[in-house]
Amino acid sequence: MREDFILLAMCATGITHRGSAGIKKKLYEVLQRFPHANSGDVKTGSEFNAELEAIRKGFVDTSVLHYVFTDKETVVQVLEEIRKADLGISIVLSGLFDEVEECCKRTDLKPHTVEHSAGVMGRTERLPDERILGITTMCGHGLVAANLVLEMVKRIRRGKLSIEEAAAKLAGPCICGVFNPKRAERLLSELVSVGMPRFRVRGTLQGRDYY
Repeated sequence: MREDFILLAMCATGITHRGSAGIKKKLYEVLQRFPHANSGDVKTGSEFNAELEAIRKGFVDTSVLHYVFTDKETVVQVLEEIRKADLGISIVLSGLFDEVEECCKRTDLKPHTVEHSAGVMGRTERLPDERILGITTMCGHGLVAANLVLEMVKRIRRGKLSIEEAAAKLAGPCICGVFNPKRAERLLSELVSVGMPRFRVRGTLQGRDYY
C-alpha cells in the first residue's frame, strides 16, 4: 500500500458545509496540477466515469473531494500547498501510518484524529482470494465486483485488453474516485502471472440457486 495515498476534503453536514462548494472547487483545481492516479467528487464521479469539466462545475456544499496519489513526495508537496492555502476545510489522508506521519511532520502538520481498521472478522473463508480483495477493497463503497476482476484477468490473458485498459475499466464503477488504477495494474499483473483464483458467488434468485 505504499503507493496508495487517498486524500479527502469534506465538511461537517449542518455545521460547516454551507458555502463550502467554492472552497472544494478551488482545492480541486489546485490539486489538478499535481501528478495523481484518480480524483473526483462522490456527487459527480471520478476521472474514469465523468468528464473533468463536469466534476469541476459539479461541486456543491455537500460534495466530498477525493484525490489518489501514488508517491510520498507528491503527498508532501500537496500538504504543503494545502497548508499555505489555509482554506479552512477538513482534510483526511489515508495511507500507512508511518508514511502519513512522516508527511505530516515534514509539512508541520499535526493530525487531529487517527483511525485504523480492526481487520476482517466472520466467515472469511467465503471471501475471494486475497489478491482479488486487494483490488475490490480499494472502492470503499464495494462497487468493484470480484467477478469483474476475474473477467478482466481473463481478457488480459486472451489479449483482448491491456493491463492498463483493464485497470481503467475496474476504476469506472468507483464513483467517488478513491480507486487507484496504478495499484490495480500491479495487482492485475500478479493475478495474470499466477493460476486463476477460483471464486464463485452462490445465492438465491426467484427461488433458484445460482452461481
